[in-house]
Parts: sequence; C-alpha cells; structure tokens
Amino acid sequence: MFLRYVITFSLIALLAGCAGLGPREALEGHGNPQQWRAHKAHLTQLDGWQISGKVGIRAPKDSGSGTLFWLQRQDYYDIRLSGPLGRGAARLTGRPGQVVLEVANQGRYEAPTPEALLEEQLGWNLPVSHLVWWVRGLPAPGSKSKLTLDGESRLAHLEQDDWSVEYLSYTEQNGYWLPERIKLHGRDLDVTLVVKDWQPRLLGALK
Repeated sequence: MFLRYVITFSLIALLAGCAGLGPREALEGHGNPQQWRAHKAHLTQLDGWQISGKVGIRAPKDSGSGTLFWLQRQDYYDIRLSGPLGRGAARLTGRPGQVVLEVANQGRYEAPTPEALLEEQLGWNLPVSHLVWWVRGLPAPGSKSKLTLDGESRLAHLEQDDWSVEYLSYTEQNGYWLPERIKLHGRDLDVTLVVKDWQPRLLGALK
C-alpha cells in the first residue's frame, strides 16, 4: 500500500517534453478565444520551474496526503515526496527514456517511461505524462480536449482522455498566471494538488 501511494504521488509531476500544441480543442465558457491562445502560447514556453505544495489522493479503498517538491529543468525532473505517505523518503528523477524511483528502505525502481513504471508497479493505466501540461493550466497535445474558460480566459475546467481537471484558483508569478489549486478526477482516483510556492523559469536559451 505504501509503495502504491509513493508511486502515485511521485508520478503527478512527470515530463512529457516540450511538444507543440494540438489543434483538437473544443472551447466553452466566458473567456475570449484570442486571449486564451495568447495565454496558452505564453505558458507553453515555460520549460523550467520549482514547485512546493501538498498533494492528496482518494481512491475507493485508500486515501492520504503528503508534501511535494518538484524541480523541472527542460527534459529533466527531480520530484520528492515527504509526509505521512512518503515517510520522508521518496524521490523520482528522470528524463525521456529513463525514470528512476527511489524509496528509502524499499528499493530502487527503473522504467523507460513514467507510464511503464506505473503499469509495472501497480498495473494502473494513467496518462501521467499529461500532468506536466495540466499543472501549467494547459491541455496536453496529441489528443482531443474540451476546455471551459473562466472570465480571465484561463482554464477553469478540462476534459481529456477520460479525466476531468478542475482549476480552482490561480496565482501570478514572474508574469505567468499559474494554477494554485487543481483537482483531478479519474474513474477510480481523485487527486488534489495545492501549490504553495511557484517559481517559474524560462530556460529556452539553454536548448
């Protein structure tokens, strides 16, 4: 059970790479489509950040919470979990092609993709690579999405690949409006992410 929590919480922050935006978006809500496109283009350039926050999970038989630290540097990520579920000792690092999960007193696990690691350890099939987009308030490219915009032309609600994502609040940091509180609803899993500290960085010059 403990390992299930660790893997699930760690995989909330995985990288899918800086791919282009997909055109298959259905827009709803009161926002301005032109302002949304400008907002989306601005956020898509963001390829580095540091996040500190809390994450909670609710499943039919399980629930719990922990604290999350997430460092993103283009295609590299370093995610650390502590608190009751992580027991102070979970770390996920990787880049495309190699993902490593280390759990103190539990072991070290590797896989070529975050999806493969989740499938191998838990037998779950979740679109974990979408979360690098969803956490920025963007739909993931490559599949159809239904978007509801708020009055500021930001995402209020997203439906994609059988997941529902609610954006409850935003914060402004360094000229970027970024999600502060997110709720994700899947078939048998609900995840809540509360970001206490956003430190966005634009690293495109390093590519």
